[in-house]
Amino acid sequence: MAPWKLPFVVIAIVVPIAAGFYVGGPGVGVAVAALVAVAIVVVAVRDSPRGGIGARPTAAAPRRLLVVVSRPLEDAASIGEIAAAIGGGPGGAEVLVLAPARIGFLDRWASDLETARRRAQKNLVLTVASLAKAGVEAEARVGDEDLVQAVEDTMRSFAATEVILVTRGDDEDPAAASSATELEARLQPPFRRIAISDSAAR
Repeated sequence: MAPWKLPFVVIAIVVPIAAGFYVGGPGVGVAVAALVAVAIVVVAVRDSPRGGIGARPTAAAPRRLLVVVSRPLEDAASIGEIAAAIGGGPGGAEVLVLAPARIGFLDRWASDLETARRRAQKNLVLTVASLAKAGVEAEARVGDEDLVQAVEDTMRSFAATEVILVTRGDDEDPAAASSATELEARLQPPFRRIAISDSAAR
């Protein structure tokens, strides 16, 4: 933090608490202090630095390809791109397809997690079947609802040497575009994104 910001931070903390005590007495002052404390914790957590994901692969590392899908992978061009990535090195590669269980607003409001998991499983079935038709064998896994967290969790047990993210286009899925930007900054293995618009996939 820049030194000149410190006085303003102190004022932002002290003034609401003092005003609460002055206007409403001890009860209101304590309540305002508690809210300020919660706000400080939230800001600290959100601003905490996030490290890299995975490890930079060595030349001797066995090739492992992590394919992350937020939509089913069915179009021939994208399947061909992934098949080329797998066949681009000696001995092929171990492939894991990951589908985050992304929860929609209504599902979250209704606490319906099962619908999100079924949607992710459907994405996996269609993607793995499409890859199999192209001669690519792959395992499948459902991950966390947060795309970046799903990748980070999976990388702890699957040391991918390359990560491919398959999403809709930026306009159709801005959340995935934001996740792609974060993954590109934090992933240590090579990363690429394949963005497929719904109109192009038809």
